[in-house]
Amino acid sequence: MNKTIKSVVAVAVLALFSTVATAQNMEKSFRTVKVEMKINAPAERVWEAMVLDYGEISNFSPYIYTSEYTNGSLKGEVGAKRKCNFNEKGTQWSHERIVEIDRENMVMRNVVFDGAKLPLNFDNSQAFYRVRNNGDGTSTASYEFQFRTKPAILGFIAKGGFKKQMSGTLVGLKHYIETGERVTGGTDKYKEIKDKYPKATVLKTK
Repeated sequence: MNKTIKSVVAVAVLALFSTVATAQNMEKSFRTVKVEMKINAPAERVWEAMVLDYGEISNFSPYIYTSEYTNGSLKGEVGAKRKCNFNEKGTQWSHERIVEIDRENMVMRNVVFDGAKLPLNFDNSQAFYRVRNNGDGTSTASYEFQFRTKPAILGFIAKGGFKKQMSGTLVGLKHYIETGERVTGGTDKYKEIKDKYPKATVLKTK
């Protein structure tokens, strides 16, 4: 059970994510976690790091060891695909795809269509990446993850883990954008910098 729970927790950076666009329907009840973080940078720069550099999420996620584009577009647009490895050996991973982008409002919807050691219900999970311009040279980045686990009983346990790791990813994003230093899984960078920043604001858990 402990190994299974750890697998659920690890997938959270993605705010973490969900299913194939044609199958994902959100018809069943799902849990939601949403967090946000103010970043001292223009919204366009944050959007670039979160979405346009889609295959480079390991630049700022302390829970992703490596990430890369696989096929589709080699930039952040609809149809772009990436692979994320959650451990050094590459035995826990996800294949993900952008299925929807609203550039005007800076919102992206991401799904996971394949993975190893990720106990998610892929027909009932999805993630949204959002960036808001604060009008003063700063911006606010947020992750929202709507999900069901498989088995469903793990959902309550997973919710807390997702909240913790989505929040940690926003701290990593803030540090990466504001300093240029990468915060990658498998290094000590996150431990070094996490207490230098405020915690992400939790907007919703249910």
